[in-house]
Amino acid sequence: MNPALEMIPLSQLDLSLSEMRILNMAQVLQIEKSMRLHGQLQPVVVRVIEGGYQLIDGFKRYYASESLVMDALQCLVLEVDLAQAKVLLLSYNRSPQRMEVWEEAMILKDLMQKHSLDQGRLAKLTGYSRSWVSRRLALISKVDEEVSTALKMGLLTGSHARALIRLPRGNQKDVARAITRFNLTSRQSDSLAEAYLKAEDENMQHYIACHPEHVLIRHAKEDNQGPYDARLSCFGNEIMQCLSDGIVSVERLFVKLESESVNRLTETERIIIIPQLKQLLNTCGSITGLIRQIRYNRKGHER
Repeated sequence: MNPALEMIPLSQLDLSLSEMRILNMAQVLQIEKSMRLHGQLQPVVVRVIEGGYQLIDGFKRYYASESLVMDALQCLVLEVDLAQAKVLLLSYNRSPQRMEVWEEAMILKDLMQKHSLDQGRLAKLTGYSRSWVSRRLALISKVDEEVSTALKMGLLTGSHARALIRLPRGNQKDVARAITRFNLTSRQSDSLAEAYLKAEDENMQHYIACHPEHVLIRHAKEDNQGPYDARLSCFGNEIMQCLSDGIVSVERLFVKLESESVNRLTETERIIIIPQLKQLLNTCGSITGLIRQIRYNRKGHER
């Protein structure tokens, strides 16, 4: 039976395959903006199941359509079984940056466990090499459950996961929490994992996980990655690093807020962004007071 195009109500779409995808709200908002202006440009892909249709490709379009209060989506309807649908999850997302490495690993693991497919068969069905399949299965098998949950939620990336799997599974969650709390890059995560592995004992490991900034400042000094002044203490250099990062971030934010694109933000985007802007205003007020305390001594004379 050839694929057919149909308008299908959102209420008839089953989203169970979304468990193997990572929800990226920034991308959903981009698609929502596009659909608000141009409508649905591409059909989503579904398969026929008992009592409705199972969504295979187009989850972000579905979430955007919900936000836009649409009743139905144009769907390409396929007659395939569940295993074929999961393989199609990979094939519909083969272009660069369409799918996280972790998403690919989750799909392959599911196909292996629930459909009794070995690595050779997976490689043949997906069109990827056997080593490609093996690398992703190895990634997911070495990750702690809490880290896995953070990856599914989009709090960590595949690059973060590659740094974390260098650690024993029991130690990964502490370092993962530090990565998310301090919003570390993949390179910084590698440095933190390396320092954690070299720690002399559990007390030092705990300190590294709680104070990753100390490790990163030392690495920045060694690799000439950031500001470092030998005249300053460790704490003084931490302030300099924060100032350097903060100035860059504020300048980038200023350019964004000054852009004409701000006037084209959707109502949904404004609802999400404005509370963060208010929090930034409050923080700036507090920082201004602290800066004044540093600049002036108790007698009111500038230092």
